[in-house]
Amino acid sequence: MKTVILAGGMGTRLAEETDVTPKPMVEIGGSPILWHIMKLYSTAGFNEFVVALGYRAEVVKRYFLNYYHLRNDLTIGGDGRVEVHDGGRDDWLIHLIDTGVETQTGGRIKRLADHLRDETFMLTYGDGLADVNCSALLDFHRAHGKLATVTAVRPPARFGGLLFDGDLVSEFTEKPQIGEGWINGGFFVLEPGVLDYIEGDESIWEREPLERLAQDGQLVAFRHDGFWQPMDTLRDVRFLEGLWQSGAVPWKLWE
Repeated sequence: MKTVILAGGMGTRLAEETDVTPKPMVEIGGSPILWHIMKLYSTAGFNEFVVALGYRAEVVKRYFLNYYHLRNDLTIGGDGRVEVHDGGRDDWLIHLIDTGVETQTGGRIKRLADHLRDETFMLTYGDGLADVNCSALLDFHRAHGKLATVTAVRPPARFGGLLFDGDLVSEFTEKPQIGEGWINGGFFVLEPGVLDYIEGDESIWEREPLERLAQDGQLVAFRHDGFWQPMDTLRDVRFLEGLWQSGAVPWKLWE
């Protein structure tokens, strides 16, 4: 089963990091966030990826072209012959597809249609981490028999909460979790039929396609109460890096 990763956006809110580097290549713990996402899926047995590229596509291609060599020790002969001292490898099949710099999220999916028409596929964004159980997600999708499953998450609260007694603060709660505020957390499971809901390059996946799927009763939600964190700002990057450096890494489901 293929896993699509939308990795073509410019990441304008991370301009300091993304002037020369596409957002999915911003590093956490010395590896691009894209790598972390792929490791999450491959841990659950999903090893074939279709990466929808756009902004600075060549940076992603260059990374994976050199991936095996860069992650292992090498011996290089005078004739240019390279011997790799294999310290391990990822059993990945990666399709790197340029879907255009200006193409919207829905348009990127539509441009991948030739890769996706034959079977159920996974889809997520190239800028968010979670400890989602991808196998359980797939089982949930199959049990409901709909065209689309979205992983619903509660966003991490960024500010302390206040409860009042008149003008007095009766209770202060540091960064409370939002109770009923479920949002789209990515980590979709989709049937090829969703492609018919996408018009073209200007289609934004999170708008008309998902709205129409919901209206048609073809969208179900897999509620995820565990860890989920987008990487939208430099603060997010520092937060994720801090988790990695601490050793308490919720999304690291691999050994």
